[in-house]
Amino acid sequence: MTTEQKQLVTATVPVLREHGVLLTTHFYQRMFTHNPELKHVFNMGNQQNGKQQTALAMAVLAYAEHIENPAVLMPVVNSIGHKHTSLDIRPEHYAIVGKHLLASIAEVLGDAATPELLDAWAAAYQQLAAIMSGHEQHLYAAQVSKNAGWTGWKPFLVKQKIKESAEITSFYLYPADGGAVADFVPGQYISLRLFLPELNLLQPRQYSISCAPNGAYYRISVKRETGASHPDGMISNRLHHHIGEGDVVELSAPAGTFTLNKNTARPKVFISGGVGQTPLMAMLEALLNKQVVTPITWVHGCRSEAVHAFKDRLHELAGAYSHLNHHIFYDQPEIPTKHTGRVDLSEIKTTVLQPDADYYICGPAPFISKHYGFLVENGVDTTAIHFEEFGPASLQLNN
Repeated sequence: MTTEQKQLVTATVPVLREHGVLLTTHFYQRMFTHNPELKHVFNMGNQQNGKQQTALAMAVLAYAEHIENPAVLMPVVNSIGHKHTSLDIRPEHYAIVGKHLLASIAEVLGDAATPELLDAWAAAYQQLAAIMSGHEQHLYAAQVSKNAGWTGWKPFLVKQKIKESAEITSFYLYPADGGAVADFVPGQYISLRLFLPELNLLQPRQYSISCAPNGAYYRISVKRETGASHPDGMISNRLHHHIGEGDVVELSAPAGTFTLNKNTARPKVFISGGVGQTPLMAMLEALLNKQVVTPITWVHGCRSEAVHAFKDRLHELAGAYSHLNHHIFYDQPEIPTKHTGRVDLSEIKTTVLQPDADYYICGPAPFISKHYGFLVENGVDTTAIHFEEFGPASLQLNN
């Protein structure tokens, strides 16, 4: 890109701050109108609830703000790249997206979209596409270099379907060809794809792997969405109501950057809300399997005992491992309990705040923001706090 082109892109930052979601909403509508086959690739639930439009608007704004030095965005590029490889995004998809993004800029900005501005954004997009697709090719290569690794979609057999609570059910997924499963890092997710008759579409969804690596299967633990009549809950509910033992589903290879720190000697504090505990269960089991005696603090919150998945498993582990300390908060406890209400780290401050600990938070965005803020206010370095927000990213707490 020329200096003049970078200046033109930078000049659009105020517009993107104010009207970014308007632009991305127009873009998605345009793209799905002209390329409806991409509806099989994108999560249409996130289209309906507006999360994807917001996430893209934030990403475009961040890129424009850092056009002089896009290398600072590599952590974000890496995270998005993992999501893209889990959805089998390929270079040809970038060409389609670029065409519709540039057309949307012209259509939304009208006369303000001068030929020079459109040329600048075309160059900027080509630069971004080259960065993204190049990084994703490295991720694809890393996947296939693993034992039993693959790219794209692979059939898996549901061998066990186990109810973990009133709302959450676990699915044990084995390769349909009877082979081994590719290894993964605790905290990663897989994409699962099903055909939805209601939409006449294939639809992918990401689910955290909720067990430690074992060489035989992946386990996902899925929450049933009560009353969900829109695409956001359709895959989860279809798994609960229509997919049983013996059925086949399609999976992409494990991906994700919210992973367990390999330095297992540091104390670990896991903080989760609701189904957000699933990636943390994989981390917890992996740590305990290593038999490394490091302090582990488990903090979890949900409505009641009835919806508390892995409750018995946690008590079993806590009884077997003296270095595992756990605190459970119930909004509506069925019997008197030590912690009532939402998770409040100030109640267990002396237990949670530990020197040199790694903190892992997973749950809804407000849950993450609340506990991230508490930790920072109490002197925890932001580099020690790791979090994952389910769905398209909307939090930028580490910036």
